[in-house]
Amino acid sequence: MPRLELIPTGEFTRVASAGLDADGRLALLSDMCRANALVAVKRAGSGHLGSTFSSLDVVAHLLWEELNVAELGFDSPDRDVFFSSKGHDVPGLYAALNALGVVSTERLLRLRRLGGVDGHPDVGVPGIEANSGSLGMGISKARGIAWAKRHLGRGGRVVVMTGDGELQEGQNWEALQAAAHQRVGRLLVVVDRNELQSDKATEEILALESLEAKLVAFGCRVVSCDGHDHGVLRDAFRTLWREDDGTPGVLIARTIKGKGVSFMEHPAALAAGGGTYRWHAGAPDDATFAAAAAELRDRIDGRIAELGLDPLALEVAPPLEDDRGTSLQGEPESGAGAPAPKPAATRREAAEYVAAAYGEALIELARREPRLVVLDADLASDCRVRAFELTEPHRFVENGIAEQDMVSMAAGMARHGLVPVVNSFASFLASRANEQIYNQASERTKVVYAMHYAGLIPAGPGKSHQSLRDASLMAAIPGVTVVHPCNGEETRALVEWAVLHADESVAIRLAIGPSPRRIELPEGYAPAEGIGVTLREGADAMLVSYGPVMLHEALTAAELLGERGIEAAVVAMPWLDRVDPDWLAATFTGVREVLVVEDHAPVGALGDTLRRAFAALPEPPALQVAGVEGWPACGTPVEALRHHALDGASLAERVALAVPGRAGT
Repeated sequence: MPRLELIPTGEFTRVASAGLDADGRLALLSDMCRANALVAVKRAGSGHLGSTFSSLDVVAHLLWEELNVAELGFDSPDRDVFFSSKGHDVPGLYAALNALGVVSTERLLRLRRLGGVDGHPDVGVPGIEANSGSLGMGISKARGIAWAKRHLGRGGRVVVMTGDGELQEGQNWEALQAAAHQRVGRLLVVVDRNELQSDKATEEILALESLEAKLVAFGCRVVSCDGHDHGVLRDAFRTLWREDDGTPGVLIARTIKGKGVSFMEHPAALAAGGGTYRWHAGAPDDATFAAAAAELRDRIDGRIAELGLDPLALEVAPPLEDDRGTSLQGEPESGAGAPAPKPAATRREAAEYVAAAYGEALIELARREPRLVVLDADLASDCRVRAFELTEPHRFVENGIAEQDMVSMAAGMARHGLVPVVNSFASFLASRANEQIYNQASERTKVVYAMHYAGLIPAGPGKSHQSLRDASLMAAIPGVTVVHPCNGEETRALVEWAVLHADESVAIRLAIGPSPRRIELPEGYAPAEGIGVTLREGADAMLVSYGPVMLHEALTAAELLGERGIEAAVVAMPWLDRVDPDWLAATFTGVREVLVVEDHAPVGALGDTLRRAFAALPEPPALQVAGVEGWPACGTPVEALRHHALDGASLAERVALAVPGRAGT
C-alpha cells in the first residue's frame, strides 16, 4: 500500500473562508474532495471513482454555496435536502461531508469497513439524507420529502442527483410524471449526464437523447449546462429556482466521467480501453493511484500558489489492521480475466474462476442449443457475459438498467420457444422484478435467472447490494428451482442442466465474493436434482451449506472441531428449495445435530427446506440455522463474516455447544 495523504478538514475551512473569487474557490474545493475520495477508495480496495469525479463539482457547488445545510445543520427541519440516487458516487459526498466537519476522518478512512461508512449511502451516516444504491428510487423519495415539507409547513428545498444511465429505470419517469401532476414544488432533479454507464456509453446501451425533449414532455422545467463550470451552474440553479411554479425542475449537468484525472476522463479513457471504460468500479493499483494522486495534487498546489495561499498541510492516513481481505471486498474489475483453477487457489483466483465458469458455460451451450439467448441489465462485464455478447451478438440483448422490462421481455421470448438467460445482480433481479418473474412462471415457460452477487460477500458495497432475501422470494414462486453452485465445475454443470434439461424456470445464485479455498467435489461428481454431496465425513454433527464462501467456513469449522475431538461432517447442498427423499433418508438418518449455514437470511432458504423435509424422517435430527440476522454488515469479508458469527471459528463454537457432552471442550 503506498503512502496515503489526506487533506485535513481544517485546510478545507481555510480555503473556503479565504477571500477568493467564488468560482475559483469552488473548483479548488472540488479537486480537494476528489483527492480525499481517491484516498478513501484506495484504502477501501473498491469504489466508484468515475461517477464520483463526474459529480463532484455539482456536489461541492450545492454544499458550499447553493444549499443552507452548512448554516442550519443537518438536524434542522427547515434545511435544504440533497442526496444522490446514484449512490455509488458516495465517496465524493463523504469527502465533502468530511471537509465540512460532518463525517469524521476516521469514518471516511473506514470506507466499506465495519464501523466506517458504507459503500452506498446509509442514513446512519451523518449528512446522508436517504439510503440509495439500488437505482431508480431517488426522484420518488425526493418527491416524498418535498411533499412532506409542504404538508408540515417547513422550509427548505429538495435536490436529488441521478445518473443518466439510471434514467433507464422506469420508476424515474413515474416519479416525474407524478411530481408534475401533484405540483409539489421546491423539487429539483440534477442529472449527471456523463454519457457513460458501468463500462459503455449510454447511447450504446440504451439511447437517452433527446433527453431535454423527453423531460419537457413529462412536465418538467429543464436547463442544461456544463456541470464543471461553477459560473454557469450558478446561473442554472438561479433560473430553476426563480421559475419554480410547482413543477419539477431538472438540471442536466453535462459532465465528464472521471473528471480531474486525465487518464480516467471520458472520452479518452473509453478509447484507451478499446470501447470499455475501466474506471467505473474498483480501486486503482499502486502505480495508477500514485499517478492520479500526483495529477490532482499538482493542480491543487498550483491553484493554491496562484491564489497566494500557504501550501496545504497534509496528514498521513494511519495504517489499518491487516484483516486478510482488505482489497477484495468490492466489485470485481470489469472484464477481468479468469485464471485456471488451482487446488489451493487464492481468494481472488477462487472467486474469478467461479464467475468466469458461468460465462464460459454460456458460450459452450450456445453451440449446442440454438434457442439460447442472453439478456443483460448493463452488467455484462460484472456478470461475465461480455464474451457471449462478442461471440454471439445476434443472441444477446442489452436492456440497460431495467430489470422489470428485461424479465417481461424474456417471458415473451420464452412463450415463443426461446430459452432466455437473464442476468443482473441478485438483489435487483429477484426483488425488483419479482412480480414479473411470478407472471412469467405462471405461463409455464422456462427462463433461467442468473442472480449474480448473491449472498453476504462482498460486503463493502453495503446492504443495497448484499442479496440475502432472493432465495426466499424465488422459492415461493411455483415453477422455479433455486440453486447455488460452490465452484466452477458445479457452476458449469448447473448452468447446463438449467438450459438443456430443466423443465421449469431456474434461479442460479452466483457468488462474486471470494473464497480462500477451492471447494473440491468428489471425482466424477454430477449434480442431481435435490441431492447434495458429502465433502467431509463425521459422526458427531453435520454442517450443511452451499456456495464457495459458506462452504469454506463450514469446512474450516469442521477442521477446528476435529482439533477438539469432535468429528463433524460437511455436506454441500446446491438445491435450496427441494430435497430428494431417498437422499435425505440416506444422509440424515442417525444424525443427531445439523447446522445449516446460510449465505442468506435464516428464513426462506435451505434451512427451511430441510426443516420441512425432516418431518418425513422417523427420528429427525436437531436442526439449527445460522444465517445473516438483521441488516447485513458492511465491511471486509472477514469483518462481515465475524460480525454475523458465520466465520469458521464461530460456527465451530456453535456446533460444539450443541454436541452433547462436548460444550467447552
